[in-house]
Amino acid sequence: MNQPSASGRTTVCRSCGALIGAGEAACAVCGAAVGGGAGAARLPRHEVETMRFARAILMRPATFTIIFLVANIFLYLLMSSSGGAYGEVLVAYGAKLNALINAGEWWRLIAPIFLHVSMPGAVIPFHLLVNMYGLWMLGPYVERLYGSAKFVFFWIVTGIAGFVASYYSVQPEWQTNAVGRFLFKSDDVPTAGASGALFGLVGVLLVFGIKFRHELPEGFRKAFGFGLLPMVLINIFIGYLGRGFIDNAGHMGGFVAGILLALFIGYKRPGERGPVSIFWHAVQIALLLLVVLSFVQVARHLGDARPNFENAPEQLFDSNGANAVAYINAINSGRQAFASALNGKAGNTEQAIEALDRAPHLDSKADQLRNDLKGLIVRARDFSAAAPKERNPKRRQQELNQIVADYSQWRQRSDEWVKTEGQNYGIIIQEQPQTPPNQQDGTAPPATNTKK
Repeated sequence: MNQPSASGRTTVCRSCGALIGAGEAACAVCGAAVGGGAGAARLPRHEVETMRFARAILMRPATFTIIFLVANIFLYLLMSSSGGAYGEVLVAYGAKLNALINAGEWWRLIAPIFLHVSMPGAVIPFHLLVNMYGLWMLGPYVERLYGSAKFVFFWIVTGIAGFVASYYSVQPEWQTNAVGRFLFKSDDVPTAGASGALFGLVGVLLVFGIKFRHELPEGFRKAFGFGLLPMVLINIFIGYLGRGFIDNAGHMGGFVAGILLALFIGYKRPGERGPVSIFWHAVQIALLLLVVLSFVQVARHLGDARPNFENAPEQLFDSNGANAVAYINAINSGRQAFASALNGKAGNTEQAIEALDRAPHLDSKADQLRNDLKGLIVRARDFSAAAPKERNPKRRQQELNQIVADYSQWRQRSDEWVKTEGQNYGIIIQEQPQTPPNQQDGTAPPATNTKK
């Protein structure tokens, strides 16, 4: 170590045996000066802790930050393939809804931590991107400082705390002042997102920065602890402006939970070992199993909101609005083909059926309406094709009456879908002047135009 030819090389600490990087003046583990023996002078305690802290930030892995980030994106894509991350699909995938929690669906306090909401017609998933950016920025710090087991504990427990706070915030009678309007909601609406868990991480780093402010390098001392207060205040202000749309109770619930947990949960410095790690790994496994069990319950109750991977690239890169336009165009072409086929002009039925096959997936009811319309077109085509061979006018009239009646029922179901779920896609009904059906000559009622 004392030879000039060895300068600039990695060496070994004579005191503890740890590797010392090229150009370092002291061991980062024990603080012994480079070139000294077992009794060499050590660095001051606070400087040793500063170096160990820096090593923790740079060297420890952030495995579960990546796992949670991938899980959130994967579930968002699944919801998109089921019709979109809103409305019935959002509820089916486990969004927090007080009425269903009261009915015994406990998993709605856990699954929403990994779900995100999109707006009908939105091309960019802002909710997902903002929260995943926050996880990418904050998650590695907490995971590298406290270890993966405690990071999983912080993320899941503060996320649950956020949704418990959101559950109790549906109190319309408490919206009597500014604080009440900030924290409490008047309606029980589906809620999802990782924001509560993210605020929990902010609470953890706030307390950590205050507790260990004497050990932190200068840059981190400004970023953690009281350095986080401006960001917290800005988010509270944004939440106040967006009250009624932003779940402020969920944010504050996660934030307070993060503060309380960090006050009582110890920070294990790099290199420290102890039996407590077994306990935290057991807690980590138990919480991950709880998350898995929650999504098993989601899968059991998913109903019709199951993923549809037909035209997957279109579902990924096209907006919901574009999908709705393509769907409605196919439906309108199918209606026109039905009317033409019933009047003996079946030339465009095959093209209409192909267009319906290519129509994008919106939701399960929309798929059922599309398939039923294809069946009606085929029946109308076959009815007209059999006309020259049919020698029983009464039977032919009965068959026509049944086709027209079935089509009328289909239209009622279609209009009902537009009035309920169709608004999620920006679809409205534009009534066209109608001529009463002439069942004697096989004229079908004209289709109602449904437009985006």
